[in-house]
Amino acid sequence: MIYEDRPRLDRPIVITAFRGWNDAGGSATAAATFLKEQWDAQPFARIDPEEFFDFQVTRPEVKLVEGVSRVIEWPSCEFSFARTGDRDVVIFLGIEPNVRWRTFATAIVDVARSLGAERLVTLGAFLADVPHTRPVPVVGSADTPEEAERLGLQTSKYEGPTGIVGILHDMSNRAQLRSVSFWAAAPHYIPSGSNPKAAIALVQRVTEFLGVSVDTESFGPAVQSWEERVSELIAENDALAEYVQRLEETSHEELAPGNLPSGDAIAAEVERFLREHGSSG
Repeated sequence: MIYEDRPRLDRPIVITAFRGWNDAGGSATAAATFLKEQWDAQPFARIDPEEFFDFQVTRPEVKLVEGVSRVIEWPSCEFSFARTGDRDVVIFLGIEPNVRWRTFATAIVDVARSLGAERLVTLGAFLADVPHTRPVPVVGSADTPEEAERLGLQTSKYEGPTGIVGILHDMSNRAQLRSVSFWAAAPHYIPSGSNPKAAIALVQRVTEFLGVSVDTESFGPAVQSWEERVSELIAENDALAEYVQRLEETSHEELAPGNLPSGDAIAAEVERFLREHGSSG
């Protein structure tokens, strides 16, 4: 850990989001970044990436300063703090590490505990068979079934591979730091790129959980433009349009991270569609 400041906070909520496998459509990190900017959160600490990243996989980037000086930007894993209403908040934005996940997650939990954190919130987004035309489902989990019910979470029953979000959520609970995880479901059938609709769904769920309000009007044009662009692409393919219609009819069904559509014919059609339109996403 590298500290630039050691703020005195009152039982903060720690919100975390990671680029990578846990971040379909960049939705989780976009939500956390939006909250960080809205609350004018100030950086105070970061995790040294040296021990956790394979730099041939997650490469540092060269940046120009004033068009002349060249500087290296290393993978960023940064803590920031803010006060919103009567609540102290810490936001951690990072990248899913390549190695030593338990040590990495422990470092985050240790920072949270040293600040006297009341709870840790993990954000994620997953690809699922959901239609882009419907409200974004947000599923999640808490440290107990009773807590999940109290928070109104559609509890995920997913079993299978996990990412750093799942590891951190588990290790937080094991360290007796209560945690809750919110996951937004993003349509699997659209070209890769940002998904502002899923991002705003996470923002709204987190702020509801915190009991604070945030002006999300700036997301409106981006969401509308995204929906229109996706609808135009879907309209070009009759098979996909029919598939999306079927998703709309079954959108009430339970979701879990990892859900995939069934049917070899539809899968092949989706793959062809992505190949043809991926460059425009």
